Formats: sequence, C-alpha cells, structure tokens
Amino acid sequence: MKKAWKIRLQPKLLLGLVAMAAILVMILAPSIARLYRARMEEYYSRLAFDQASIAAELIDGDRVEQYYLHGVKDAYYDEVQRYLQCVREKMRLKYFYVVVPEDEVMYYIWDAGVAGTGGVCDLGDVDAYYGGGNELMHRAFAIDAEQTILITNNEEYGYLASAYVAMLNSAGKPVALTSVDISMDMIDRQIRQFLTLTVYVTLAVLLLSIFAYYYYVRRILIRPLGTLHHAAIGLVESRMESLSDFRVEIHTGDELEELSDSFRYMVSELNEYIRDLSRVTAEKERIGAELDVARHIQASMLPCIFPAFPERHEFDIYASMTPAKEVGGDFYDFFLVDDDHLAMVMADVSGKGVPAALFMMISRTLIKSAAQSGLSPKAVLEKVNNQLCENNDAEMFVTVWLGILEISTGKMKCANAGHEYPAIMRRGDDFQLFKDKHGLVLAGMEGARYREYELELNEGDRLFVYTDGVPEATNADAVLYGTDRMISALNKARGGTCRDLLEALHRDVDTFVGAADQFDDITMLCIERRTAADGMKKIGIAPTLDKLPEATGFFEDILSAANAPAKVIAQVNVAVDEIFSNIAHYSGATVATLGCSLADGRVTLRFSDNGRPYDPTGKPDPDTTLSAEERDIGGLGIFMVKKIMDEVTYEYTDGLNILTLVKSLPA
Repeated sequence: MKKAWKIRLQPKLLLGLVAMAAILVMILAPSIARLYRARMEEYYSRLAFDQASIAAELIDGDRVEQYYLHGVKDAYYDEVQRYLQCVREKMRLKYFYVVVPEDEVMYYIWDAGVAGTGGVCDLGDVDAYYGGGNELMHRAFAIDAEQTILITNNEEYGYLASAYVAMLNSAGKPVALTSVDISMDMIDRQIRQFLTLTVYVTLAVLLLSIFAYYYYVRRILIRPLGTLHHAAIGLVESRMESLSDFRVEIHTGDELEELSDSFRYMVSELNEYIRDLSRVTAEKERIGAELDVARHIQASMLPCIFPAFPERHEFDIYASMTPAKEVGGDFYDFFLVDDDHLAMVMADVSGKGVPAALFMMISRTLIKSAAQSGLSPKAVLEKVNNQLCENNDAEMFVTVWLGILEISTGKMKCANAGHEYPAIMRRGDDFQLFKDKHGLVLAGMEGARYREYELELNEGDRLFVYTDGVPEATNADAVLYGTDRMISALNKARGGTCRDLLEALHRDVDTFVGAADQFDDITMLCIERRTAADGMKKIGIAPTLDKLPEATGFFEDILSAANAPAKVIAQVNVAVDEIFSNIAHYSGATVATLGCSLADGRVTLRFSDNGRPYDPTGKPDPDTTLSAEERDIGGLGIFMVKKIMDEVTYEYTDGLNILTLVKSLPA
C-alpha cells in the first residue's frame, strides 16, 4: 500500500492562517470597493449638481434666451465661457456646458471642454441626444425637477455621468440647462487606487498578525506536542523496556500540561499492564500447550488410522471428529469385540471444552470395557449409566448410540441413549433416517433401562451415525443446516467410499456455514458391509466347555458339506477340541469367534478370543522320547495340533488372540 504524503502541523497551521488571511481579503475587498464606490458616486453626483446649480444661478437667463434667439456673442458670453472653463479645470470635470433641449437635438449655448479635442461645441451648434438623454433632459427642463444622474458610455464621449439643472429667466421660466459631465473612468481609477492601497494595508496587517500568532501558537502548542511526540518515539525505540524511567515535563498551565500528566499516567498504567500481560501470556501459552497436548491425547484415543482393519474385507468403515474448541465432548469409537463382532459407538457429551473432554474419555473407556466383556448393547448402556451416575457432581451427561455388528451375518444389535437417529442406505437406494426408540441419556438417572433393537446390513448397505453438530450447524443468518439437508447431501455423495461420503458431507456443511463460527463439535461415522474376500464362515460362541460340541459341529458341518475326507474331519475335530478347550480353560476370554474356509485344496481354521495374550506356538515342543513321568506337564496337545496341521500361526491384534490352522486336503 502506498504511503500517504504527510504534512506536519507547523506548515499546516501557517498555510491555514495564510489561507484565512486570503479569504478575509477576498471578502473585505469587494465590500470595501462597493462601499467606496457608493460614497464616490454620491460625492461626485453632489459635486456635479452643485456646480450645475451654481452656474444656473450665476448666469443671466435673459441673456441666454437672447443667445438662443439671435446666436450673437458678446463680452458677457466670453466672461461666462471663461468661468465655465475655469470651474471645469478646477473641479476636474469632463464637460461643463449650457444647452437648450429641443425636440430632436440639443442646442449649444456654451461648451467648456479641453481645447483641441473632439466633442467641444460652439454657440449655435446642435448635437443629437445620446443614451437616455432626451427623456431625462426634458424632465430636468422644469422648475424644481427631480435630480437624476444619466450614465452613458459611447465611443465619442466615453464613460460619463451627467447632471442637469434648469436655468430660469427673470420671469422664472426655464430657458436652458446647465450640464456637468464627470468621467466615470476617473472614479474607477480612484476606486482601484483606493482598493489596491486597502488590500496592501490589510494584507500587511493580517500577515504581521498571522506570524505573531503563529510564533505564539508554536511556543504554546507545537513545541509541547513535539516533546510528546519525541517521548512517544522514545518509548517505541526502547521497545517498552524502560517505562519505569519515563519522564516528560511540559509546563504550559493549560490542557497540554494536563495531556502531559495523562501521558505519564498512561505510561505508568501501560507498564503495569505489560507486566500483567506478560504473566497472563505466559500462563496462556502454558495452558495452550497443555490444551494442545490434550487435543493430541484425545485424538490419539480415537481410531484415527484408516483403513482401520486392512486385513478385513467384510466391511469398510470411516469416522471423523472436528471439535469446536481445542478439545471436544463428542467421540466416536469402533473396535472388534471378537473376530466376528464389531462394536460402533457415537456419543455427545453435554457442554464443551476441557470438562466435556474429560467426561468423554471416562465414558469412552467405560463403554469399550463393557462392550469387550461380551455384554449386549442394552446391558452395556445400563452398566455404564450406573457407573457414570456415581459421584457425578458436575451433573454432566452423554448421549450414546451403540451398535454391535455380527460381521459374518450382517445382524446388528443396537441401543440408543438419547442420541440422534441413525441413517441407513440399502444397496441401490437412498439414505433414510431410521427412527429408533430412544432411552434416557447416560448419567441422567441411576437404574435407567434401555431398549435393544436389531438391524440387518446386507452387502452394499450403509449405516451413518453422527452427533447433533451436523444438523445444528448454523450459518451467519442463524439458519440451521438441518436433517433434510444432511440426508440430501448424503444421497448426492453415496457413490464413493465411506471416507468420500463423510468428506463430501463435511464440505457441504462448511459451505452452508460460511464465515460463521463453528457452534458445536462435528462427529460422523459410516460403515458399509461388503463381501468377505476369503469366503470364511464364522460363528460367535461363548468360550465354555459346554459349547465344545457346538464348536466341533460348526467345523464338521462345513467340511462334510464340502465332501472332505473323514480322516481330515477327524483330525480337525481333534485340533478344535484341543484349541477350544485351552481357550475355555486358560484365556479368561468372554467371547470367541470360530472361522472356517475352503479354498485351493486347503481348509483354514481360525480361532479368535478376547482373552489375555498367549502364544501357544511359542512354547517349546515336548521331548516325546522321554517317558510320561519324565516329561514336563503340558504342551502335548498343541504339539499334536502342530503335527496334524500343515501350518499353525498366531497373532495378537486389536485386543484379540488369533490362532490360524491350515490343513491341506488330499487330491
């Protein structure tokens, strides 16, 4: 940006005073000129009429009448001529003449003018009237006529002001007019001279006054302001490091001295404010750093690596959370309860900020712990509700939607504790809200009961859950985004992956909100059920010994349907008996998932449980060359499994023990 041109206060003040003087001269000069012109015109008019009246009284009217009738000069005529010439010269008149007004022309008796110049007439000469002279001279050719000046301007006589007075004979009858012409050019010249002198004098007085006032103002105003200016610059250049030593002394006994006192007081208060601000800034930076750590801790607590289960092809899942503050009260979660059950949580804690984030962490931990123990969604909510009600002095609460999906069948058990309705998209159809039955929010009342319902997700179906930060997003006009707009945006983006869907919805919300601040946390989760890539059939089963027949029957039915040899079925039964019994006896698991698939002439058995981590393949094989009394107790069963199966592998993933057995079928 181009820097504006600056003018200091001194030249501004000086220019202002000079401009004021110029304006005063411009205002005063025309006024003085008009006043002087009026006075001069009045003076010369009176002069013209006085001289014309004197001449009319002195000159013998009877003789004028004889000159008019006979046109013969005499000694008296010459004497009057000299008198008129003398008066004209003494009084600086342009013309002084005596005429008799006739109908069309003026008949000259005397005419006193400058010898040798044009326009001077002799006795008996006639001349045409000029300007409005005919009418005016005939009006003046009367006893006690009104005195009126005639102003004319022509090439022959110039710019004139003419006065006419009637000359009477002894009988009191008008016989001629004494006429006086005064040059208006002379009046204008005198006015210009006077105006020039007036302007010079006025300007001189004003300029002297201006400079005197300027130096006075400079001493009482500009210098003290300069002192304040340099003091302020000194503060900046010292980087506010010497505020306690700041001094500025101005003794003018007026508002500037008060301003100086205020400046010192301001610096003193600023010094105190900077000290307080430094303390507050340091504290704020510390709190900001802690909040940033809290934000990272909170983000790391939620599943944030996608794809979340790259080895699982039966489903696609994606979730996101955008907090309104540094930390949020919303949270989502998803985790494998066992190899065939996926739990999904969408929750919204009352309030915002750090208290909500702390309550969120507690709620998430309790919900995950209860769900991984094998409880149904209804039982999970009831247990966590009672736990949260204990010592809930802050009277906070959390809305929760919880669903547990049986991956192999697509059946999902769900429960809703006061949360938003989920949205479901059936394959090839649009998203629609599923208006489930709501229970009371968690931590709302101890002993609350919750309803459980079942959904079924087929291949290609999608489930979308969210917090109220989505439909209640508000733009600058205080208009809500709304559920209808949310469903419409979901349907427009349904062709992509779950991640594409959530990102498209988030962009639509951001576009709607515009420049308005984010009002609430925005949290979303979407899951799509797909076809299992390995074709493995699964069953969830309680890891107890009384379920052993059900476990062996599951594998035997699959192998029999595939026409597997009886020997292979028998070997599989031995392996299942050993592995399932160990899970039931020693793992401490609450849920187990069994899986079986046949492909490329191989049968794959998979055992998954949520018990304590234990790798049976890591134990050394027993020495079978020793007698039973000499060998260590244990290890023989897994050794038999290794001998029966072609491959035995173990891994611990997402809190699950996963043991995989592979057996080749005879050709």
